[in-house]
Amino acid sequence: MTDCIFCKIVKGEIPAAKIWENRDFVAFLDMNSIKEGHTLLIPKKHSNYMFDLSDRDYVELMLQAKLVAKKLKDKLNPEKIGMLVEGFAIPHVHIHLVPINHAGELDFNKAKPKSAEELNKTAEKIRN
Repeated sequence: MTDCIFCKIVKGEIPAAKIWENRDFVAFLDMNSIKEGHTLLIPKKHSNYMFDLSDRDYVELMLQAKLVAKKLKDKLNPEKIGMLVEGFAIPHVHIHLVPINHAGELDFNKAKPKSAEELNKTAEKIRN
């Protein structure tokens, strides 16, 4: 899908504050973060709806979410990593992984735009 912003990130056509990547998936910080470290995990192969993924791809997405969540928890020390799947904002399968410390923190109304500098600083903290 040529107009998909996530496909453009995968192709390197637009920058993203990537924190982790393998052959099939990439995780990068959300520009409109609920909390520091708010990460989007996406499959590199375009698909619009999570439940249209093959069983193998769906299970692999969840396994990669677990791996990225552990990385976020280790580096940012929140009590938990919350997970949201909504799928309307961008028509490309994606999981929100958000460091949280209290119930009610997974609220898109609390999201605030972050500068590229802020995102890159947080990404560096998570990668190292």
